[in-house]
Amino acid sequence: MTEQNSQQSAISPARAAALAAVDSQKSADWWSTAVSDIEPDVIRFRGYPIQDLIRHATFVETIWTMVRGTAPTRAEAALLEKALVAAVDHGPQAPSIAAARMAATCGVGLHGAMSTGVGLLGDVHGGAGQQCVEFLQRLVARAEGGDLAEAVAAEIAAYRERRAYVPGFGHRFHTRDPRRDPLLEAVQDAVDAGVVSGRYLAAALELEAQLSAGRTRPVPMNIDGATAVIYAELGFSAELARGLFILSRSVGVLAHSWEESQSGRRIKGPMPPPLLPTYTGYPERAWGADDSGTAPSEVPAE
Repeated sequence: MTEQNSQQSAISPARAAALAAVDSQKSADWWSTAVSDIEPDVIRFRGYPIQDLIRHATFVETIWTMVRGTAPTRAEAALLEKALVAAVDHGPQAPSIAAARMAATCGVGLHGAMSTGVGLLGDVHGGAGQQCVEFLQRLVARAEGGDLAEAVAAEIAAYRERRAYVPGFGHRFHTRDPRRDPLLEAVQDAVDAGVVSGRYLAAALELEAQLSAGRTRPVPMNIDGATAVIYAELGFSAELARGLFILSRSVGVLAHSWEESQSGRRIKGPMPPPLLPTYTGYPERAWGADDSGTAPSEVPAE
């Protein structure tokens, strides 16, 4: 008996049953997909030959087609493009950009720097757009057959009761986000042209008005709120809104990562030398000295 025959005869009944249960079709179905169809000399995305897309489709139209399954109209693609352009970058004060730049000086390569930056886009930094889409969807659903102003007032009251931030409004850096107006103007143009319904735009504007009522300093929509209006009007799911923001911001992450990688600086930390972080712990002390185990910052006030 050959070694191969010996190994085959030693297969356990459970393993033999597993092998018998899986045929070629089941193996092919394991990664079944409606996104792309790849064969020798054939590449199709959502059924469209790559040759046609290369010749006729824009990158934004291809993005839409890939995630939605059908091609957008030119007007829909133009509105989506404005949202993608607006969110490309916000400078090194954005944690995702700063982290990518630091990573670029640590020898991780361009891919490592980019993944570091993108990895920081979570619920707090990068997630407000998704949260605002969800908020607007709730408002529109709640206002159906009712009063939009009342629906907005109720939602604001609920947020204030739990002392939560309303996503998509106000900005830690800008008094009025310069991206707000051109984005909302584009949405209004799309509403006037019959491209989108305008329901989410109306909800966002009512929300903005009520948040600013009685305040000396208004609370205008920021980039997350304005792009959330676009994504909601175009029918994207809230989670896809975050994915599209990440796709857009990846361009800025790439640009900053590349620029920093060309600087020649090594191991660039978060603070420029010779600046040192403020130390709030114990003063220098000898090992074994008797102490209560309580750090200075933990000592209760008398």
